[in-house]
Amino acid sequence: MQRARIKLSGSDAKALDQLCIEIKGIAGRFGVVAKGPIPLPTKKLKVTTMKTPCGDGTGHGNSTWDHWEMRIHKRLIDVAADQRTLRQIMRVDIPETINIQIELKE
Repeated sequence: MQRARIKLSGSDAKALDQLCIEIKGIAGRFGVVAKGPIPLPTKKLKVTTMKTPCGDGTGHGNSTWDHWEMRIHKRLIDVAADQRTLRQIMRVDIPETINIQIELKE
């Protein structure tokens, strides 16, 4: 039987986990086997910028820097590819901060 591999990624871990619970609940209602959510490694995007636009620093020859970091959390769920189940999963309200990919595998 075919299975659907659902990849979720986003910067908000709580919203991501809530969406995983919702997908698992849909699979449970239809009696379909669902494996996961499997947490994948978190990607950290780091950006360092100078605080002053002129580049001189604070006046004593010291440069001051801002450090910014954004974390991308990822989850993986495998669901048996039942037509009714996939139709319900596609109707789930997905927040703008979360990206979703659905692949059908043999």
